[in-house]
Amino acid sequence: MPGMETEQIWREIDAGRAALADLLVGLDDAQWGTASLCEGWSVRDVGAHLTQAHSGLSDVLWPLVRSGFSFNRTVHRLALDSPLDHAGIVAALRAMVGSRRRAVGVTPMEPLLDILVHTQDIAVPLGLDVPMPPEAAIAAAERTFAYRGPLRFTRRFDDVTFVATDVDWRHGTAEAEVRGPIAALVMALTGRPDPRVAGELGRLRG
Repeated sequence: MPGMETEQIWREIDAGRAALADLLVGLDDAQWGTASLCEGWSVRDVGAHLTQAHSGLSDVLWPLVRSGFSFNRTVHRLALDSPLDHAGIVAALRAMVGSRRRAVGVTPMEPLLDILVHTQDIAVPLGLDVPMPPEAAIAAAERTFAYRGPLRFTRRFDDVTFVATDVDWRHGTAEAEVRGPIAALVMALTGRPDPRVAGELGRLRG
């Protein structure tokens, strides 16, 4: 886990969950229904999804079957079917602070990436500025290249170099560059091209 010890990763997760709960508790119904940066997901859906980071195999097996064994459709179905209301989502996120439980088959880096990216998925459409902690963002950016799970991260860009303009981070040795703040690069690398990123953006949509 590049640059961060496991306990430091969990502290960042805790801080992110607590901060997101504080953000969500103040939203009105219209804001909860706002379209997030995740296509087809509302702010409410993203919040519900983040409460399901402790889901076990038994929790996802039937939704996985119903979704034709599509990981993306499964996690969306789980979020849509969550019985939690607004207060319940906020309470669930607060209750997760301090927990070291994680879903089967994932490292602590996945919930870190989840809270960093999904917080932006919620905040950006609402016009809210929520900074992404730089060290955590660097670790998350590195993870998008190392991850080999079911999510469709942009993992192989051997002919592109990614360069952060606000921290000391780069990935790759190619002449072609994609440049921007580390938070914007994290969003782009997880399929959410950011206007602050300059360079060969077309490759990020592959």
